[in-house]
Amino acid sequence: MNEIIVAGIGPGHPDYMLPAAARAIREAQVLVGGRRALSQFAREGQRTMAVTGDIAAVMQFIREALATSSVVVMVSGDPGYYSLLDALRRHFSTACIRVIPGLSAMQLAFARLALPWHEARLLSFHGRKPAAERLAYQSGSVLGMLTDRTFTSKTIPAVLLANGWPPETRLFICARLSYEDERITETTLAEAPALPETGSCILIAVDRRPEKTREEYGNEAGTQR
Repeated sequence: MNEIIVAGIGPGHPDYMLPAAARAIREAQVLVGGRRALSQFAREGQRTMAVTGDIAAVMQFIREALATSSVVVMVSGDPGYYSLLDALRRHFSTACIRVIPGLSAMQLAFARLALPWHEARLLSFHGRKPAAERLAYQSGSVLGMLTDRTFTSKTIPAVLLANGWPPETRLFICARLSYEDERITETTLAEAPALPETGSCILIAVDRRPEKTREEYGNEAGTQR
C-alpha cells in the first residue's frame, strides 16, 4: 500500500534533520514541500510539487500520485507542530499517513537559551492571533511564540503589554536558527520595538529573574567562605 510519509526537516540546516527523514527524502519518487526545501533536498529524477497557498491543488497532486507511488511530504520543524499535517489528516485517512518527527525551531530556541520548556506556553502568531486568554500574563510565565511577517519582534510586544505583561519582561529574539547567520538578541518588551524588526522567527518571553552570571556565582561562593 502506498503511503504519505510526512518528514520533519527540522529548523533548516541538514545537521538538525533525523537520519530517517533524510533517507525517506533521498529515496522518494514523489516529493512535496516548500520551494526552499525542494531547492535544498530534491534530486534529479524525483517528481516534485511545491506547496503554495493553493492547498487544494497540493492535496489533489498527492491523491493522484498515490495511485502509483508513495509520497514524501517535507515540512519545516516537527510535523506535529503547526504544519501541513493538519490538512493531510482532513483529506486522507490516518491509516495511510506515516510521520517522521523533526526538531522544531521552537525546541532549538529553548535549547540555545539552556531554558527548560516543560512549563512554557507555546503559541503561534503565524497567520493568526492567539485568543486573549492564552496571551494573559501570569507571574513567572515563559511564552514561546512562532511569528510571521505581520506579527514580529516589533508588533508582538505591544500585544503582550496590552495583555498585562510587565514592560521589563525579558524577550529573546531567535532568528535564522541553525544557519550560519543565526542571531539571538536579548531585550525587553519595552525596548524591543526600537530594535530592527524581525519576523518569521521565534520569540521567547521570560517573566523570571535573570540567571546569575559565573562572576556572580563566584562572588557568592567567596562571601559564603
